[in-house]
Formats: sequence, C-alpha cells, structure tokens
Amino acid sequence: MASVRRTPDMADVLIIGAGASGSVAAKHLAENGFKVVCLEQGPKVDNSEFYGDKPEWELMAQKRWHPNPNVRDLENDYPINTSESDVNPLLYNAVGGSTILYAAHWQRFMPSDFRVRTLDGVADDWPFTYEDLEPFYDQMDVEMGVSGLNGDPAYPPGKAPPLPPLPIGRIGMKAAEGMNKLGWHWWPAPNAIPSRPYGGRNQCVRRGTCLTGCPERAKASTDHTHWPSALQHGATLITGARVREITVNDEGLATGAVYVDRNGRERRQAAKAVIVCANGVGTPRLLLLSKSNRFPDGLANSSGLVGKNLMMHPYAAVTGYFDEPLESWLGPAGQSIHSMQWYETDASRGFVRGAKWNVMPGGGPLGMRAAYGGKPLEEAWGANLHKNTRKVFGRTFEWGIIAEDLPEESNQVLLDPTLTDSDGIPAPKLIYKNSENTHRLIEFHLARAKEAMQAAGAVDMSITPLMRDCGWHLMGTARMGNDPRASVVNQWGQAHDVPNLFVYDGSVFVTSSGFNPTGTITAIALRAVKHLIANRQNLKVAA
Repeated sequence: MASVRRTPDMADVLIIGAGASGSVAAKHLAENGFKVVCLEQGPKVDNSEFYGDKPEWELMAQKRWHPNPNVRDLENDYPINTSESDVNPLLYNAVGGSTILYAAHWQRFMPSDFRVRTLDGVADDWPFTYEDLEPFYDQMDVEMGVSGLNGDPAYPPGKAPPLPPLPIGRIGMKAAEGMNKLGWHWWPAPNAIPSRPYGGRNQCVRRGTCLTGCPERAKASTDHTHWPSALQHGATLITGARVREITVNDEGLATGAVYVDRNGRERRQAAKAVIVCANGVGTPRLLLLSKSNRFPDGLANSSGLVGKNLMMHPYAAVTGYFDEPLESWLGPAGQSIHSMQWYETDASRGFVRGAKWNVMPGGGPLGMRAAYGGKPLEEAWGANLHKNTRKVFGRTFEWGIIAEDLPEESNQVLLDPTLTDSDGIPAPKLIYKNSENTHRLIEFHLARAKEAMQAAGAVDMSITPLMRDCGWHLMGTARMGNDPRASVVNQWGQAHDVPNLFVYDGSVFVTSSGFNPTGTITAIALRAVKHLIANRQNLKVAA
C-alpha cells in the first residue's frame, strides 16, 4: 500500500478507482479544495516497466501486458467468469486504469447517439444532448492533449483539437485511396497521443506499441494527465486497496468503504460522499456486493438494473494484404483514419444503428504469425514461416469495425456463486450474447469493408467476424436516466436511492454508440464533477 501523505480520517469525497473517470474527478475536486481519498486496487506503473522499446515486446504482450485479466492473472486483477459470454472483457487495474493499455482513440459520440429512441424507436434517449456535453468534450481534448484535424464533415462544427493530427502514414494513404474510389467518408482520426510535446509528455515516436503501454511517456494515460495535479492539490491516493463493500448508515447514506490492503488487512475509509469509478464490470460488482438490510438486492438497486444492460462493442475486422511496403508496424496503434460512412441508421439494410470504422496498423512479426493459426504445420512453421512473414510483414493494415451494441437486460454482470478473487471476494460473472440486430449489422459492415479493401488494391484478405478479446468498452450496467424505476443514477451520476453516492464511469451509459467511449466517459465525469462542486452546499452527506 502506498500513500503520499497521512490519510484523512474523514474524506469529503471517497473515489473508488483511479482510472479515466476517477482521475478526472480527483483532479477537479482536489483543485477546488475537497479533501479527496482515492482507493485503487492496482499499483502505480512506471513507464520503464513497459516493453514497447525492447526486443521481447511481442512476447510480453502475450502475458504480463495482456489486456484480458484472466490471461494476465496478476495479483491486482480479479478473475471474471466468461463461460456465458461471446466476448472477453478487457481492462487494467492500476493508477490510470485501462488508459494504461488503451489505444487512445479519442472519439466523440454523434448527436444522434443521445437520441436513439426518438430517431430509431429502440433503446432509450439520454437525459442530456450532444450540445449539453460539447463544452466538456472541448475541455477534455485540452486536458488529454488530443491530436486531430478540425472540420470532419461527419460532426457538427466545433473547436479544433489542441494539437495537429498525427501522420496517417502509408496505411492511411492506402486506405484513403480505396475510400476515395468509392466516394466514401474518411478523415484523419483523433487520438489522445501528442503529435508534439505537450503538458510534460513527450511527442509520439510511432512505435506502435500503444496497447501494451507507452514507454515514451507520450500517450495520454490519466496517471500522467490528471494525477500529478490531483496529488499536488492534496488528494490522497491509496494503491493496493481492494474494496469489498460500500458502507451505509441507518439513513441510507453512504459512509465510506471497507477495503483489503496487500497485507491482507481489512481497513475502513470514512467519507461524506462516495464516487464509484470501477468500470462497467467492477462498479456493478461492488454495488451488488454492498448488500445490507436497507439494500438487500445491492446498493442503489431499487430499479433492479444494477448489472443489467451490459454493452461491450463487438468488434469485427477485415485485414488486407498488399504487394507493396506500407511500413505497417509504425504507430500510432491508435487509429490512422476513421470513417462514419455507414454510421447512421438506414432501415433498408435490415437493422438499426451502425458502426465506426478505423484503420489500424499490422503490428510486428508475431502479430502477423497469429494470422496463420490453424494452418497445417508445414505451412505455418519452418521455412514457410519465414517466407510468409516476409510476404506480409509491413504490407498489411486492418479496417476495424466497432459495432453499436444495443442495451439488453439479459446481457449482465452478476456475482459468481463460487469464483472469488485472491481475497475471497466474489468475482463477477458475465452473461453476454450478440443480438440478431448485431449479427446483421456486422455482416453488412464486413461486406462494405471488403469492398473498401478491394478498392484499395488488396491482393488478399482475412476476415474476423467477431474478435473474442474485444471487450475494452464496458458500458451500461448502472445506467442514467430521469426515472428512478428505469435507471440507477440521474444525469449527474447521482444514485436515485443514495443521494451521496455517485457513479461516473461507463456504467452510466444509456446506449453504447459505435465509438470508443473513453472521451465520452471523461466528458461525462467532468460535467458531473463540476455540477457536484457547484452544488456542494446542497449535497446531503453522511455526518
């Protein structure tokens, strides 16, 4: 356990989770004079621990820096039962959370994403609009140091990102050629990766190892973008703290949390208010664990929706192989260009909603080796391995397809009856199946992506209809709304049942959009925490 100063007996605000949303909350609360304590079950990771600048990088990516906690299996991870899930959840427990290993695609949702019920007659509308969130998107672009090109015709006009776009490289140019031939939308993609030195972080050197941590200290992970200021302004950060319960008093107000430190000791942290930022799996797990006589079905769960409506963005891909060198090991990885050509609903296609496409690099030689899985040994090993690697290495890129995932109550996070973490705390179990709408959506988009690859001149292609390890985006399991019977929290992340309990992470999402959600998670957290700060005198808190 590590702490930079004496932990206050009573915090004004206790934050559970030091990832994207928790970091934003901690920074802004501390800067505004709140006595903040944050409990994080993972460690503080130093950038020297990453292997992206070392020869064994791709080997280490298969275990120590694998995004699937069931594969990584570190002490600070908790196991997740995925036996009834089509997709594996991906996350990382540390200061900075999953921003340590994310690709830093920095997307905004489209205006239509907040009005899905109104426009398409499915799911529900959000309790606020794109226009309500826009100023907070703008501010988070600055806080994270986003590189991008203003003027994307898919979006409403708005402020330019603070940094110019990263190079789209040969893969971006090649993909754009195909899109231009077809007359389809593309645009240099925004990334939370600096194209020049920014905010104490270095310029991207394009190693393309973003998904296993950035050894250059360039990528915008919130351990660098937000925690330095939070700590400077007095926040207390406790690592190695595995929270097992949020405590409540007889009035039904949150009073703090019980956690287990890395010496196996049970500790308590008292607080006047609690903000949960433990991601779309960890947050419902903790709320369900926090049962009491007053909350027998789990904390803040009078609606019965805690853990329900899990959305994880099924991901499909078309990989194209080319006869020319494309330097496709270069980063960022990261997206080079993106497309919203097929994003909005067209009922004639036989499904509703759509997907964002993004061009991703081909990676290193072991990444290419994975494409030969299942082939006969004589084709996939020995001399043929070298021949095939020379043929494809540096000559390939991927059109990735992030499919919008509509909320369904049957997709959910539960407490597993037998599986526990290393401290004996019940582990989460996921039940998650793709809907018929999702299957039709992915089939359509794969067909279009094949056309785009053919137009770009691909000599061969491989198709991935659904990537098993794609559950980076954990959303919907403590959804927001105006009606306490149909939602867990209000538009400010405040629990309907517990007025001094808040949720700021992706759990609050009403719909998933077809975009990487971190930019929206942080914008929502910023909007919510600014509202909390402005209304601090009106908050009913535990004595």
